[in-house]
Amino acid sequence: MKQIVFIRHGQSLYNLENRFTGWTDVDLTDDGYSEARDAGAILKKHGFIFDVAHTSVLKRAIRTLWILLHEMDLVWIPVYKSWRLNERHYGALQGLNKSEVIKRYGEDQVNEWRRSASICPPEIHPEGHILDQKDPKYAQIGMKNIPLTESLLDTEKRTLVYWHSQIVPNLQNHQRVIISAHGNTLRALVKYLDNIPDDGVVSLNIPNSIPLVYELDYDLHPIRHYYLDHDGEVPEHKIPRHMDVNDPETHDWIG
Repeated sequence: MKQIVFIRHGQSLYNLENRFTGWTDVDLTDDGYSEARDAGAILKKHGFIFDVAHTSVLKRAIRTLWILLHEMDLVWIPVYKSWRLNERHYGALQGLNKSEVIKRYGEDQVNEWRRSASICPPEIHPEGHILDQKDPKYAQIGMKNIPLTESLLDTEKRTLVYWHSQIVPNLQNHQRVIISAHGNTLRALVKYLDNIPDDGVVSLNIPNSIPLVYELDYDLHPIRHYYLDHDGEVPEHKIPRHMDVNDPETHDWIG
């Protein structure tokens, strides 16, 4: 059996402010720091050890991983960062308050962006795209890979490139892996592993900083998966799985 742990970053500043985040490189809140420490303590308590870690190039995911590994006394393991694990790019919506977006575009339009796997939000304005292109984090990835906007399927496609090229070899080499990333990139991996149809992934929510453990067979097919808290496995019905566009507390449904 092989095992991999997924962790979504702790609460970010834009989560707190109910804003679309995407590729905007915001940091964690104080609560986000605490959530990351708690996730590390949970994993350490249950005897998890990792040989290698993967994360995005966005600081909220990187910092979550740093804090978690510090709690586990595993800061020495190799950490690999890739833009392919970045959050979905939300185009012109990035930085906007989600409630204001609903007022501006209407609930039906926002629901279409939310519920369709293939429909993209409006493209980012040219100035914002130029800033992405000039960001040193993306200097080596090629201009064609810096999106103006992304659908869920666009995000899934680039995430699975990284899964097959980097993470699968780790697992095949019997390494214990943790991925610290974002709601939509982790949803893409869960969709792939569990063979969830396009229209089924919309209601799937990955909560902040609760370790999600997948046990895989030697062909990397899922045997089972579960969330962890201090007491052990968390019953599935106690994990928030559905997203409500009208609920400001559900700050992760689309960014």
